[in-house]
Amino acid sequence: MGIVFLYAFIGWAVCAAIMETGMALLPLNTALVIHAIFGPVAFALLSYHYHKKFNYTQPLQTALIFVSFVALADFFLVALVILKSTAMFKSILGTWLPFCLIFLSTYITGLNTEKK
Repeated sequence: MGIVFLYAFIGWAVCAAIMETGMALLPLNTALVIHAIFGPVAFALLSYHYHKKFNYTQPLQTALIFVSFVALADFFLVALVILKSTAMFKSILGTWLPFCLIFLSTYITGLNTEKK
């Protein structure tokens, strides 16, 4: 079961890299839009690979684990430790939309991936 958490971590790290790079090079709103698009794409690819190779959890379980991992890491590491503020959770584009899209992309991909 630990493998699904590894995939969730990889997805979260990709999202963090997208945001870090985007904020360094682009206006904040542009970085947030790119993150809201490519974060879920990364999770869809990870979901596909996970379900193709391992498939230890059902698509709904996988989506819940992925989005829960992201939300908890964002809250405890990004908001509380790095930013020292929970203001990021006031942003629909920056937080809530990506959470929803990560859940949906992971779930839909899991449902449509031919299992191992």
